[in-house]
Amino acid sequence: MAGNGFVEIDNVESLDQFISSAGENPAIVFKHSNACGISARVYREVSQITRPVGIVVVQEARHVSDEIARRFGIQHETPQALVVRGDKVLWSASHYGVRAQAIEEVFASASGEP
Repeated sequence: MAGNGFVEIDNVESLDQFISSAGENPAIVFKHSNACGISARVYREVSQITRPVGIVVVQEARHVSDEIARRFGIQHETPQALVVRGDKVLWSASHYGVRAQAIEEVFASASGEP
């Protein structure tokens, strides 16, 4: 499923690695359902992001999706995008609230980019 700027996250270790590899910058995580029309539409939206995006396909890695909900204290939804730094959620949205431009703006602001 990984393609474009997507980095597949299929276990908790790869989630930890993806987030820690961002260092002081935020990381973008996208939870996707391959059985949902809304998620397919949002996938196309998120694929426009010019930065690496960690993708969790819920049908293949539900335990990772559950860990994200537990770790960040958010309710599980798909599609759902998060911008995180370490163990803190800087921004999250689900369904049609997931917009590439909003994610790029939050990322740039959190990274101190102009």
